[in-house]
Amino acid sequence: MRKHFFLLTALLCVSTSSISAQNREADLSQRILTKIIHSDILGENQIGIDTLRQVHVYLPPSYHQGIRSFPVVYYLHNFFDKPETLLTDRNVPSIIEKKFQDKLSKEFILVVADFTSPTIGSLYENSTTSGLWLDFIVKELIPFVDEEFKTLPRSDSRALVGDFMGGRGTLKLAISHPELVSILYALHPVATGSGYLPRNSLDVDWEQIHKATSYDELRGTGRTQIFASICQAFLPNPNHPPLYADFHFERGPDGTLEFKAERARKEMRAFHLDETIDENLGNLKKLKAIAFDWGRFDVTQAHVISNRRFSKKLMDLGIEHIGEEFVGNPWNKYWGEEGRFVTRVLPFLNKYLEFE
Repeated sequence: MRKHFFLLTALLCVSTSSISAQNREADLSQRILTKIIHSDILGENQIGIDTLRQVHVYLPPSYHQGIRSFPVVYYLHNFFDKPETLLTDRNVPSIIEKKFQDKLSKEFILVVADFTSPTIGSLYENSTTSGLWLDFIVKELIPFVDEEFKTLPRSDSRALVGDFMGGRGTLKLAISHPELVSILYALHPVATGSGYLPRNSLDVDWEQIHKATSYDELRGTGRTQIFASICQAFLPNPNHPPLYADFHFERGPDGTLEFKAERARKEMRAFHLDETIDENLGNLKKLKAIAFDWGRFDVTQAHVISNRRFSKKLMDLGIEHIGEEFVGNPWNKYWGEEGRFVTRVLPFLNKYLEFE
């Protein structure tokens, strides 16, 4: 009889635990809202960006309990990714919710806007060809979130987190607008510097770019497609269809492609963040907290080298920051219950964000 009693008790505990988990998931799903912004700013481009932008907002468990306001963390996703990469594939809302419930993290609002485009997605810049993405965030997205939700609308209660190109975006946006966002954590940011390969030695098929009659012909070409988009973002030219950009190589009188060093330098000065540190030193000093990390085993070692140099340059300029290289590649260390998002990013946000 006692054995049956213990068995029944165990079954009830499992059943109760299962129901409780189901209830938590149901409650969580009701607090991930999808809003739509009609963007006037993103109507100014040459690639046909959809001006109806989805904004996914995760509200913490106590959001509807009282009148308390919350800090906001904006997540900038990588190009080729979608908001669902973070929300569904990586299950981030469920992970941070567990930390909230276990009292291991204070509560904040998480905003994941849609930065996809008809090409590879946002490079988090203002370009007349591929979109005024920085202006969209600053002038439309942040004001929209502050108007719609119970936020703490000040720079020390806003944080930026992003990965890869989104990591670059966090650095660029915060450096450009410290009055809006003063806390950032960039996960394996790219384009912090030029790495080691000169622009005329990249594995890019410039001939294919010049022969393309539409952007669609470049899809799936790897670095060739990426650099076509980089040129659209940083060398826009409304008078150069069909891609509406200038390129590092242009046809000479004999029909062969010739390297245009002045164009390459123009693109690098705009794209690589280390090129703009000195002129933005005043803004950098206004930021409350800067952190970025990178995986040592990235197959594109230029990213590793650039982040090391970027951290050194910040140190040489007296800019306090966290710059951490970890053993691993950038795809297998960030996510999950024990990933760096939990062990590094959340403690960082809790330390520096101003809560009510």
